[in-house]
Amino acid sequence: MAQKRSDMILETRAKLIKAARESFATQGFAQSSMDVLTAQAGLTRGALYHHFGDKKGLLEAVIAQIDAEMTARLTAIVDEAKTTWDGFIDESIAYIKMALEPEIQRIVFLDGPSVLGDPSRWPSQNSCIMSTQRSIEKLIAEKTVRPVDAPATARLIMGALLGASLWIASAEDPHLASQKAIDGFLALASGLRLAAG
Repeated sequence: MAQKRSDMILETRAKLIKAARESFATQGFAQSSMDVLTAQAGLTRGALYHHFGDKKGLLEAVIAQIDAEMTARLTAIVDEAKTTWDGFIDESIAYIKMALEPEIQRIVFLDGPSVLGDPSRWPSQNSCIMSTQRSIEKLIAEKTVRPVDAPATARLIMGALLGASLWIASAEDPHLASQKAIDGFLALASGLRLAAG
């Protein structure tokens, strides 16, 4: 019986997140009606309040789901890279390019910050910083980059990537902004690299 109840809870949460994600992506957070999205999920507004507290809590859950998907995609890019350096560069560029994807752009980089505040304080950013720090430490150990302070450098890199993504999402020409951000990142990253012996 307990298993059935936990399955029902997971199913209800999944339905609400799915409906909210579709609504937030197409209508935006502010224009999304809780009554409409709960009806689309075949649930009541009470279910939304019970599981997420309010619309803001539902947005947090949607962003957490998208963040997890972004992380999985970025991890796959790193895993497929020929070298640690290639993985670091490819992952960073992929993150910048994700700001061009309509769903990510609207939910994560436009509505998220306006509703939830500074994205650098979101829990997902800590995992990004730690992942970047591990990459920097590995690159230092491989003598690919200068012996910099890895935690500080990871924060600088993630701050630059996040700032670029926020800029791209709100830019008049996001594609042009993305290319400029990539070019700028490559120039900055090259300063970390040690000259080949």
